[in-house]
Amino acid sequence: MPKPHRFTYASAQLEEFARAVLAEAARAGATACECEVSEGYGLSVTVRKDEPETIEHNRDKGIGVTVYVGERPQARRGHASSSDFSPAAIASTVRAAAAIARQTAVDDCAGPPEPAELARAEELRRIRLDLFHPWDLGTEEAIRLARRAERAAFALSPRIANSEGATVSAQHSQFVLANSLGFLHGFPASRHSLSLSVIAKDRDLMQRDDWYSSARVPAKVARPEALGEYAGRRALARLGARKIATRQAPVLFEAPAAIGLIGSFVSAASGGNLYRKSSFLVDALGKTVFAPGVRIDERPHEPRALASSPFDDEGVATRERAVVRKGVLQGYFLGSYSARKLGLKSTGSAGGNHNLVVAPFGAPAGSGLSGMLKLLGRGLFVTEMLGQGVNLLTGDYSRGAAGYWVENGEIAYPVEEITVAGNLRDMFRGIAAVGGDQVVRGAYRCGSILVENMTIAGH
Repeated sequence: MPKPHRFTYASAQLEEFARAVLAEAARAGATACECEVSEGYGLSVTVRKDEPETIEHNRDKGIGVTVYVGERPQARRGHASSSDFSPAAIASTVRAAAAIARQTAVDDCAGPPEPAELARAEELRRIRLDLFHPWDLGTEEAIRLARRAERAAFALSPRIANSEGATVSAQHSQFVLANSLGFLHGFPASRHSLSLSVIAKDRDLMQRDDWYSSARVPAKVARPEALGEYAGRRALARLGARKIATRQAPVLFEAPAAIGLIGSFVSAASGGNLYRKSSFLVDALGKTVFAPGVRIDERPHEPRALASSPFDDEGVATRERAVVRKGVLQGYFLGSYSARKLGLKSTGSAGGNHNLVVAPFGAPAGSGLSGMLKLLGRGLFVTEMLGQGVNLLTGDYSRGAAGYWVENGEIAYPVEEITVAGNLRDMFRGIAAVGGDQVVRGAYRCGSILVENMTIAGH
């Protein structure tokens, strides 16, 4: 039986499974085929109030198969998947995908990616991403790490009254992506994290807050005591929150909340919403979308970054590119299908964007959050967003929020039960500054964002 801290299969075995899928697809009469063979293992432990609450060991594997019957523009597409790697299961999965394809309608944009856009072997040999750093983490050690984070929060003050849990996770995966155009590549990756959410109490009033750290390399995950203390201070700072009257004011979005704004932009600039005409950014290429100081880059080849990859989910090569320059939209986020729908080329975005970086501007270099608060002067500092409330078709934006009221560039008091509202068109063009207080959340790296004017709905 394999050890719980190692892959079950060698990468060469995953490649053999992928070749078996492609061969079976040809026998089944498929015109083209693509597949992904993957496996993963990991450990996740949650401690709450010093006691282990959940201990999860995971070991997963799967094959996803997509076949095309007929040549574009007369192609039909079918997909099937299995967690069984046996020859009989592979054959059955491919036949199921082919049967589905023959029953679906013809789609003139369906088909594998363009051969010229696939990542080439010589390019892949040059790219060194260094994404796999296994963490041989035992259950007892994981419990100790989670306890250290939680205890650090409780040690801050007796007003830290409860915990929603500290979670330590160590995850490892490997995959191979293959298609009938000759593409066959994959790689292993790791992702480790520590998170904590605690509750502060003052008489009958309670507030919660949290913090999170994630990295490819175990040593790059935040130290448990530092993360626990920070999460605790955040919760304590929110005690005594007030309601405020409805008004117009500038709003500073803390870095994690600012990443949510950028996520809304990415959704609006992504293929599915664009070709369905359900985005306010339809036909926005080459047009001013943000304030002139905004620069956004995609950097898929950053070593050890959380969203790095030499190719996307279709095998299309990823490239470093400018997405926004001087506020002007330079590129969408497109996979092969959406690119064909729009009459454009794939941007290597099948499966999502890769390391989107929003460059700081407008704040004194090295000033961090304090400099952004001084720029805000008087207004709202948002640290938590609640609910959805984003209409990508119209750009209308209205979400519940919590944070702090700021006077003379200093935090005056916490606020809650408010709504911030505007339109993304106006909000993006009204960005006055992006801070150097950058955080990484998944595929995004961004500092706090100051929007010149928004509606703040209170009591």
